[in-house]
Amino acid sequence: MDFQKLCTFETFQRLWSHYGYGGNFRDVIEREFTRIKGAAYLDHAAATLYPECVVRDHCQDISRNLYGNPHSHSPSSRLTHDTVERVRYRVLQHFNTTPEEYCVIFTSGCTAALKLVAESFPWRRASRSEAGSLFCYLTDSHTSVVGMRGLSAARGAAAVPVSPQDVESRATGAVRGDDAACPTPHLFCYPAQSNFSGRKYPLEHVRGIRARRLHPACAHRGRWFVLLDAASHVGCSPLDLRECPADFVAVSFYKMLGFPTGLGALLVRNDAAGVLAKAYFGGGTAAAYLSAEDYYVPAANVSDRYEDGTVSFLDIIALNHSFDALYRITGNMHNIQQHTFGLARYTYMLLSSLCHGNGRPVAQIYSEGRFESPSTQGPILNFNLMDSNGQIIGYSQVDRMASLYNIHIRTGCFCNTGACQSFLGITDQQMKRNLQAGHVCGDSVDLVDGQPTGSVRVSFGYMSTFEDCQKFLHFVAECFAEKPVTVDPARLEGVRAVTAAAQSPTEVPNGEIKRVDENGNRGEASPEGLDSNSRREAHTLTNIYIYPIKSCGAFEVRDWPVGPLGLLYDRGWMVVNGNGVCLSQKREARLCLVRPRVHPPSNKLLLQAPGMDSISVPLENSRQVHTRHQVCQSKVCSDRVETVDCGDEAARWLSEFLGQPCRLIRQSPDSTRDAKKGPVGAATSTFLSLVNEAQYLMINRASVELIQKLMSSRQDYSEGDQLLDTQNVISRFRANLVIAGVEPFEEDNWSHLIIGNTRFVVAGPCARCQMVGVDQDTGAKTKEPLMSLSARRPGKVTFGVYLSHQPPSGEAAAAVLSVGSLVRPQAP
Repeated sequence: MDFQKLCTFETFQRLWSHYGYGGNFRDVIEREFTRIKGAAYLDHAAATLYPECVVRDHCQDISRNLYGNPHSHSPSSRLTHDTVERVRYRVLQHFNTTPEEYCVIFTSGCTAALKLVAESFPWRRASRSEAGSLFCYLTDSHTSVVGMRGLSAARGAAAVPVSPQDVESRATGAVRGDDAACPTPHLFCYPAQSNFSGRKYPLEHVRGIRARRLHPACAHRGRWFVLLDAASHVGCSPLDLRECPADFVAVSFYKMLGFPTGLGALLVRNDAAGVLAKAYFGGGTAAAYLSAEDYYVPAANVSDRYEDGTVSFLDIIALNHSFDALYRITGNMHNIQQHTFGLARYTYMLLSSLCHGNGRPVAQIYSEGRFESPSTQGPILNFNLMDSNGQIIGYSQVDRMASLYNIHIRTGCFCNTGACQSFLGITDQQMKRNLQAGHVCGDSVDLVDGQPTGSVRVSFGYMSTFEDCQKFLHFVAECFAEKPVTVDPARLEGVRAVTAAAQSPTEVPNGEIKRVDENGNRGEASPEGLDSNSRREAHTLTNIYIYPIKSCGAFEVRDWPVGPLGLLYDRGWMVVNGNGVCLSQKREARLCLVRPRVHPPSNKLLLQAPGMDSISVPLENSRQVHTRHQVCQSKVCSDRVETVDCGDEAARWLSEFLGQPCRLIRQSPDSTRDAKKGPVGAATSTFLSLVNEAQYLMINRASVELIQKLMSSRQDYSEGDQLLDTQNVISRFRANLVIAGVEPFEEDNWSHLIIGNTRFVVAGPCARCQMVGVDQDTGAKTKEPLMSLSARRPGKVTFGVYLSHQPPSGEAAAAVLSVGSLVRPQAP
């Protein structure tokens, strides 16, 4: 079968008829989600998107109405109270229940709701006559669920992890009549849907647990309560609490509605509310108390009792508008479930069938079933990609390449270590060894000893489109499938019935990338060495660049002094947005068109940009300038640095050019940062300007020429991009120092080098991201050279090395680097 023909809307329609919500779905997306034009957002399990009408309606609401603190009795306070109560009712209505059955306690999110139960549940310690409380939780649970065991254990409960394979094991023995009289409370928590794999756990488990029939642990005497973690489930699926009468249900509204964030709820079944108790009471939670005596009477209303302080009432009011939009666009949650499941099922079918030219599968998918039904599978697809030898491709490389295509995915373990271990076969001992190897949750260490530490997840929301699937599938085939791309009909369930008879494996005709060997050769062509012209007898320094303003254009010089933080004036300034957050070319590619020029004689930094008059700011801050402009705290690569604002003229100039509010700030001369990368065992600290990792970045022209060769060999697959010349490629890597080397990537093996008479220590390789795709002359974005670099350097994609200058003991740091200087490298 032809993979390209399978990636069509016609094929999708034949496979699934429940797409969209009637009317013109495309018009709705173009009208309400204009900000995602050109992007494929596939991380809805983490946070779904909100339609723009919600923000407008909410803004109009809070602009027209006077909302006061709901804990008072003024007209504005009563309006807030009544509106919040209306939202509580609407939340219950969404889950098909009423205030007579459940109450709504607003929290900051699902995690806070789970923590509230852990803190308030009446855990009982074991005694000679009675067993203690049990806290059972599914190992396929979010970190926030597993974290409850710390609180429960501190209060005497025993934690019982339950694997998904054991969850339906029946309790042994009959339940004796006197068991019901046992007062010991137990809690069983499980997810309605796995946030890792999208597997849906049967909601009838709620009744089975409460009736003590589901798991052997449930045979313990006492009363069993059920806590349902519904955060992943309710984003795209209906939840009927009349059919699933859990005692406690935790949700996050941003996963359901996109807006507002920082708001969740704990839904408490009224007949279970009485077992909860809490020691702390805050504003609004007490009916009465005495300050000088241990006397406290909790509020009678359950919601009032557990909402410490003033709730986030403006965010709660926003839920009204989010629910309005959700139902107006989709009709109901059943329609959303059908729409999103169809997209996930289609993506699963094609991804699972995609093979390399040698017949090996491209993806290893982590799921319990084969996406047979929306009642058993949510719109989440979890997988790792593999090369043609069957080796896992690290998720960081997949994430980095996806960014080139403006595809938004999630990677790692997704705060679900239990499911990650189960699906990837990672033992407890391996998890500990990975930690010792430097891997922690949330980092980019994707492979340890060749084994994956996590995976890739795509997930769909109610506004996801077929084009999102298509773009993602083309991306995988183009970047990770070795040609000729083939399709395994046996894996493609259901397609034979709706497509033509199975064809021989065919090559994808357009847009696919061939794997190339380390010399840039494609397919079976014989290797070619580098041109003799690229061989040089000696290493020399060919270019020096400084970047006075972080992420702005380069300033090339021939001779330049070395300062205590690197090249003098390098990354001494940066541009921040209206919220004070550093702007980079990842967010604002036009920064490269801002060309700073350093002019020491006049003590000025000149700013130039197309279509703008030049302006200047002082190179050195006098005390008068320092006191006149605002001193502020900023962050660079998680480091807090003290900065000085450069004034309104520079702010207006940059804001006009970039089309958004922003300001120019510079590092305070009193502020220092320690280098993130540096020589092991260095006797003295290395300090940084506003650079990311180290004082200097150096690249090798021989390495650049190899990457050019790779790009040239792949040019017929490059979507029409012109072949980049040497200078264009050099400028994209934004190095301080460019050398003429002999062998490509030989610099990776150096430990020290001397340029002229100045000694440097190699601090490590520079990891590369999609920012190298920004053309420094135009601001346009291309997929090269990152695609060719990733093909040449699988795994952690690096290019160039970081350097630090550490003068010999007793020698002043002053030095000057000059173009043409001899470079003398030293290997370890």
